[in-house]
Amino acid sequence: MSPENRNLILAMAVSMAILVLWQSFFVEPQMQAEQQSQNLSKDADSDGTPRLAQENNGGQLQIEKPERPLEDVPRITISAPLLEGSITSRGARIDDLMLKNYRISLSEDSGNVKLFEPVSSANPYFSEFGWVSQADGQPMPSGKTIWKVLSSELTPQTPVQLSWDNGNGLIFLRTISINDDYLIKIEDTIKSTLNKSISLNPYGLVRRTGTPSTQGMWILHEGLLGVFDTTLKEWTYSDLQDDNKEGFNHNSEEPGGWAGITDKYWLAAIMPEQSEKVNFSMRALSGSEDRYQADFLGSAITVPPGGEVQWSGYLFAGAKKVDLLDKYEEELGVTHFDLAIDFGWFYFMTKPFFYAITYLNSLLGNFGLAIIAFTIIVRLVLFPLANKSYRSMGKMRELAPKIQVLRENAGDDRAKMNQEMMALYKKEKVNPAAGCLPILLQIPVFFALYKVLYVSIEMRHAPFYGWILDLSAIDPTSIFNLFGLLPYSVDFLPAFLSIGLWPVLMGITMYLQMQLNPPPPDPIQAKIFQYMPIFFTFLLATFPAGLVIYWTWNNLLSIVQQWWIMRSMGEKKAHTIGGDGGTG
Repeated sequence: MSPENRNLILAMAVSMAILVLWQSFFVEPQMQAEQQSQNLSKDADSDGTPRLAQENNGGQLQIEKPERPLEDVPRITISAPLLEGSITSRGARIDDLMLKNYRISLSEDSGNVKLFEPVSSANPYFSEFGWVSQADGQPMPSGKTIWKVLSSELTPQTPVQLSWDNGNGLIFLRTISINDDYLIKIEDTIKSTLNKSISLNPYGLVRRTGTPSTQGMWILHEGLLGVFDTTLKEWTYSDLQDDNKEGFNHNSEEPGGWAGITDKYWLAAIMPEQSEKVNFSMRALSGSEDRYQADFLGSAITVPPGGEVQWSGYLFAGAKKVDLLDKYEEELGVTHFDLAIDFGWFYFMTKPFFYAITYLNSLLGNFGLAIIAFTIIVRLVLFPLANKSYRSMGKMRELAPKIQVLRENAGDDRAKMNQEMMALYKKEKVNPAAGCLPILLQIPVFFALYKVLYVSIEMRHAPFYGWILDLSAIDPTSIFNLFGLLPYSVDFLPAFLSIGLWPVLMGITMYLQMQLNPPPPDPIQAKIFQYMPIFFTFLLATFPAGLVIYWTWNNLLSIVQQWWIMRSMGEKKAHTIGGDGGTG
């Protein structure tokens, strides 16, 4: 087999293998558990409340049983532009949140996305803030505490206040405020009437009961995550189960950080003030049910005799919108908060691509048109390199008859054939592998754009025109019912067999593009090229419609560019022949 055949087959094989299995190569290694703090234990009480090491009976918290208690306490209503729900006065838990702007599906009868659920529900999901102490006889506010409600409705204009007297010289005053999107702030004031100082540690947690169904793809992280000492760490639900519920404990050397639980599009994250050093933990709690928790235990705060202290923390609970995460990274100093969106190893490309497409959408008013415009921009950027490559392919087409003659003359003498072919390439100044370069360059662009479409909530339920109602989902049509013209459904078919109209268009444009390439002199190459459009049609049938639209338009632009180059080369050749004839 000639060197150019080997190079081309190798390039195409690698490209196909990457497109099919690429997610397998992007499994970010699970980080090893770090040394636990000498002052703070990695353990938690059986209810998941963080506690101090060597805690005595005076600081011990009540144990919460997994059964569902009845709602028998006052609740505070939440009414904000993007959120609605309520807060229970039991533990001052934020345990009832619905996202106003997001529906579960595009169905007309679809309800809104419910993020948090109360303890009385089937799968509780909530956030809680409280205090722990080693002091004897000093009860601390926890998930069992019944706070006194001083105001009954939380809005961006009206924070709510709660209070709790521990009956032994400490009064806790809590103010909860919410902004116009998804940020909730907790501000605690502890007043002491004691004649001695007392040391307290604040904590915050997010807890989820039940293992949710996930996408199950390596390219997307769903589970627990956080940034500690400026480093992102992630755990899936199975990670924590496999670790025998020991989880992860990290005593930060640097102040700040955040931790939480993420779904594909939604995030619940707790953050201390970023000037504070805290101990972060991720764990699966013991018990008959699957329960997962991300929490932090803050540094000790000393309340002076007869004095008071203040402390504050934050909860982000809502949609993972890039602009919001960037906003809080800047305003609150939350390091790498945008990494809650799984942009992956191509982060340096994925995020700029997201901003470019979002900007184009603001100009064109449609994300599908923005993707098409982005495709044109990418082609313009790669135009000089692709131009050179396509010219090389044009020369290869012209050399095809000569190469065939060399093959016939060389017979079974492979060494002679390769030597003569290399001499021909050198004489004609042709690089036989240059034609693969545009394909190889498109692979990282393809991956990065796939990430944008797959993980960005801005693309969720974003329509195009006609039958494409969600650019982040596969084309809903199918060739097996003539794209909806026949009166029966093919929902029973797997995605790769449905083959919507856009994947078919992509396959056709890919076939037309390949007809402009030089004919493969080798039978093996010819078979590979023959089946590639079919292979990619089935493959891209399972990809988001927006990505298929990108690939289709990329093929069309490649066809136009190759046709223009071939025409210009033909005109140049004709001009040269005519000139020679005139001088003869």
